[in-house]
Amino acid sequence: MHLLCRTHRLLPLAVVSFLVLSAAVASAAPRAEVSKTVHDFGEVFEDQALTHIFEVKNVGDAPLIIKHIDSDCACTTTEADRRIPPGGVGRIQLTIEPYSVLRQFAKKTTLFLNDPKNPAIVLTMQGYGKPFVEILPNHIVRLQGKPGEEVRKQVRFVSHLKEPWEIKEVRTNIPQEINIKVTPEVPGKIYVVEVSNKKREAGNFSGNIELFTTSEKRPRMIMRVFGEFFFSGTEG
Repeated sequence: MHLLCRTHRLLPLAVVSFLVLSAAVASAAPRAEVSKTVHDFGEVFEDQALTHIFEVKNVGDAPLIIKHIDSDCACTTTEADRRIPPGGVGRIQLTIEPYSVLRQFAKKTTLFLNDPKNPAIVLTMQGYGKPFVEILPNHIVRLQGKPGEEVRKQVRFVSHLKEPWEIKEVRTNIPQEINIKVTPEVPGKIYVVEVSNKKREAGNFSGNIELFTTSEKRPRMIMRVFGEFFFSGTEG
């Protein structure tokens, strides 16, 4: 009789212990923590691959799972630790392929997690992409003056490629209007294109200059030319 009573007293304790344990297991959850979600590359050249590693820490008490990764650009590739144990740190390596950025850019990648409080985290890689061949001051040439004057303008093409780069041919659709001279300032790196007017009569003109280069990625570049030759209102 005493044994039966003792058993009855122990059963509720076992049930309570089981319920407490079950509640603890049920309340266990992962929790993602990212100290830095934005990386700025600053100024970079467009022919470079851009790589950065983000870190995701699991400060919860259950494994953190990265269920899916979605980048807003097909140019971004990912390598990631998909399962991060409690207290662990996962590495998310993102790479933007060469020739995928130009001027101001911001490429976003979203991590979808099993974190009930933070199911999605957006990682951003940003910066300013410069062309691997810079055109200084720019690709537009304006020849302005009075009739009878010869006006010359120069444009520099500066290559930031590792291999030698050359301008191998020049064409224009206004050969009757302009002279073109190409000079290697630093062979394989810097070329100077000088444009001057042929005619000395009053009038205006416009056209293009095509530059054909040794670069497979940028075999053809275009300059725009505008000519304006008039007397001022008090002359002529």
